[in-house]
Amino acid sequence: MTENARTTLTDRVEAQLRKVRDPKADLSVFEAGFVENVVAEDGEVTVETDLTSLDSDTSNQVIEAMLRAVDDVDGVESVHVESATPSSEDRESVESFDHIVAVASAKGGVGKSTTATYLACALAADNDVALFDADIHGPNVPGLLDVSGPVHSSDEGDPLPIRTDGMDVMSVGLMEDGAPLAWRGAMAHDALDDLFTNTAWRNDDVLVVDLPPGTGDVVLTTLQEVPVDGVVVVTTPFHASVSDTSRTVELFRDNDVPVLGTVVNMAEYVCDCCGEPNDLFEDDALGDLDAPVLAELPFTHELQGTPAPGDVPEAMADLGDAVTESIETAGEVAVPDHAVDIRGLSPEARKDRVRETFTELDSGDEFVLVSDRDPNPVGPFLGRLAEASREAFDPFEVRRATPDDWVLETVVP
Repeated sequence: MTENARTTLTDRVEAQLRKVRDPKADLSVFEAGFVENVVAEDGEVTVETDLTSLDSDTSNQVIEAMLRAVDDVDGVESVHVESATPSSEDRESVESFDHIVAVASAKGGVGKSTTATYLACALAADNDVALFDADIHGPNVPGLLDVSGPVHSSDEGDPLPIRTDGMDVMSVGLMEDGAPLAWRGAMAHDALDDLFTNTAWRNDDVLVVDLPPGTGDVVLTTLQEVPVDGVVVVTTPFHASVSDTSRTVELFRDNDVPVLGTVVNMAEYVCDCCGEPNDLFEDDALGDLDAPVLAELPFTHELQGTPAPGDVPEAMADLGDAVTESIETAGEVAVPDHAVDIRGLSPEARKDRVRETFTELDSGDEFVLVSDRDPNPVGPFLGRLAEASREAFDPFEVRRATPDDWVLETVVP
């Protein structure tokens, strides 16, 4: 049996294609990610390619080299090299994504971009994911993923995202590689809006948006104009960071932005020598967070590498699962069945509903109230019903569960 008889036509074509090199990076066309698929049937070969990272001259050189290599393969009667880039009709706008998740922080340096990048890679295990770096003054996503420009345009003039292992990536940093970015106000917003609106996304399941730190105009305007399912806020356990994060969560809710939860980064450090976990911050301030904690991430070398879509450390995989679950329940208030719901009622009906339920409870029973306005003023009313001071109610906790829903939890004194 001859060698050709033992191998398929596809095998022989791929073997020849591996001899074709990217003239700039000195990688094979497979290593460079130029070959998306090879179809060989009845002597006809089609090589589907993605050459959007190359300039037109280099792209033509690579195509010609592929054609010559495959044409010499025994059994090939015809060969075509086609672009795998979708047509304008197939490309997705921001509104086409099934879910959009924004990642924010009250201040810089807490690991927001790292969290956003790893989260996108975690979600890419089960979804077609795109990652948008909206941190216009400090675009770190390209460096974290080890991707670079230039960004090319489609036939219609729309910017094409960089592809890495099937994930779409777009960032100002890919277009302004190495240049200082000092855009302000309307200029910064217009630049982001242009990228959001015009990027020719290929994927359409989940878009992860890495926002600039803080709560400036660019952040709030972006969140109001982009149909986000929710925002994940990143903090460290340090009391100043937690305090700023709590105010940021409240500000997002005031602007009708659902908060999926918080990620506590650098929660602990595990010693490389003895394996003992150690707290990096002495103060335990997490009780002040008025949002569920989706993950507490350790300070570890595992989270300092270059992530790959679909292949992340366990802590980040768990975060991806938590965010997915939070998206599905965004806008819902998780309260027990016995909670008193006074949303949408008139003022008098509210008082009657609270009075009827509260007076039937015994000392030590839990009382939970769901309202569409801040329920703190209900405290004195409960005190009069219980013939006790407001201070007798311990605990007495009020949290804003969604932009439109508050929950009061206390115990009958």
